[in-house]
Amino acid sequence: MYNAAICRYHEIATKGNNRNFFENTLMDNIRFFLRQEGREKYFAVRKVQGRIWVEKTDRSDFSQPDTELISSALKKTYGLSSFSFIIKTAPEMEDIRAAAVKLAQAIFDNAPEAKTFRVRARRSNKNFPLCSKDIEIDLVTAIAGALGERHFTLDLDNADLTLGCEVRHEFAALYAGETHCPGGLPVGCNPKVLCLLSGGIDSPVAAAMMQKRGCAVDFITFHSSPYTPPETEDKVRELAALLNTYQRNGTLYLCNLLPLQKEIRDKCTERLRTVLYRRAMFRIAEKVAAAAKCKALATGEAVGQVASQTIPNLVTISAASTMLILRPVIGMDKNETIKRSEELGAFEISKLQVPDSCTVFAPSSPSTSVPADIAAKEEKRIENYDELIEEIANQTIATAEVPEL
Repeated sequence: MYNAAICRYHEIATKGNNRNFFENTLMDNIRFFLRQEGREKYFAVRKVQGRIWVEKTDRSDFSQPDTELISSALKKTYGLSSFSFIIKTAPEMEDIRAAAVKLAQAIFDNAPEAKTFRVRARRSNKNFPLCSKDIEIDLVTAIAGALGERHFTLDLDNADLTLGCEVRHEFAALYAGETHCPGGLPVGCNPKVLCLLSGGIDSPVAAAMMQKRGCAVDFITFHSSPYTPPETEDKVRELAALLNTYQRNGTLYLCNLLPLQKEIRDKCTERLRTVLYRRAMFRIAEKVAAAAKCKALATGEAVGQVASQTIPNLVTISAASTMLILRPVIGMDKNETIKRSEELGAFEISKLQVPDSCTVFAPSSPSTSVPADIAAKEEKRIENYDELIEEIANQTIATAEVPEL
């Protein structure tokens, strides 16, 4: 029945002279997600008057597999606020009326519990002979006449089903309902960032929030093999693969932090280990980010959540890097983060309990306030500290892989 999909965006509409850049990036992303299924020549994606349209190149009706494929692609496209499958018809009242009745018939057949309906019309073609209100009255009358034996009633305020109609110069569109999309900005309209992906609940959410702000995301994870099992890395691979379904092939870097952890264990004060681990992670991540052409680091840190995430310790950890550090979940509590994780589809993966690097040689009573100068003095106890950071970073860069589901 449907022969096109109408895609709506919200935030992009507020852009000024560079709006075309955001729209073109958004359309490229939609094409990419369709291309992942090997169907790039099968669909056309184009822009018409503040909307993006998806239809088959031969303009024929969608099959059920077509609608499933398109729905899957659009639901993971940042930058879109919603989409609807539509019946696209000639901008003539007779054709619009016939399409409206056909659509209403199908909708009510699939929603037997629905008892009320309404029509919402808008026209960008101001030369069309009927105004929006008159179009609504015409279509309600036609639908009620065709389906009146079912005793459906009109409800303008709180209808069970809403039929939408848009009348443009070149065509008219009939649709029922909207499917929500992630919103935000299209991935790729802002520079790429490198996210420290731990395998917990917070960092995948942080990565997704950066994607929503238009940043493509690469990932770095820290393990301590053989003290941490292979499942530690496998879990992060699965999370990175999930996040990659929302973007174009983000790279995952696997960093074995153990050589430096041993040095910290043997030569530095026990209570400071966690903060020293984190400072080392940021130094390594900064070098990997530079090699990957990422412009910032991103983490899932939230104020006060663990000992290393107190304000004093965050200051000390941040001082280890000269690169911008983005912390999108910094003010969220755990329940908020869990909700976001569930929406993303990451929670069932994240909640699996496997050891991570921070648990290796962990202090029994970690300090919650380590001054930066004290941390720097501790690091100087390790004679080859800078060389070790460089060596680990180079080894990490060599591990680059692109996880896929």
